[in-house]
Amino acid sequence: MWEWILIGVLALVGFIFFIYYNRFVILGNRIDNSLSQIDVQLKRRADLIPNLIETVKAFAKHEKAAIKAVTDARKALVGAKGIEKKVKADNQLESALKSIFAIAENYPDLKANTNFIELQRELSSTEDRVAYARQFYNDSILAYNNLCKALPGAFFAKLYGKTEKEYLKITEAERKVVKVKF
Repeated sequence: MWEWILIGVLALVGFIFFIYYNRFVILGNRIDNSLSQIDVQLKRRADLIPNLIETVKAFAKHEKAAIKAVTDARKALVGAKGIEKKVKADNQLESALKSIFAIAENYPDLKANTNFIELQRELSSTEDRVAYARQFYNDSILAYNNLCKALPGAFFAKLYGKTEKEYLKITEAERKVVKVKF
């Protein structure tokens, strides 16, 4: 009789170890996936930029500095390695895009151009997706970190060598309102 109880307790303990290990794996995969989704949306935005630039070029030939800034920022984003560099490059691209949209205000024909309007809509949609992907990433980090800190997860985190992960953060400079000047 005692042998069956001992076997049952050992099976229960083994099952608990199995459950917690799988929770760490699932949450780690969710974090990796959410980071990948940020990359997907940044790539989508980078792919839309050349079309936007060509449309603006047709209307604003003398606005080469703003167009070059967007092109350079796009190249930096596409070539960025690591999340911190991608976030920095993304913020530079965002700033440069604001300049392009400010240029559009000076060209009524450009503002009314169907291609430009569609590209603006697509970029706006992509911005929303990037924001959502960043939020989902941080939410995934929160769930993972809660598991690492709360009991009994903290015990299993230490046992499996799991440590807290960093949230996606923006710097103080990136929080400032971008001013567009011509």
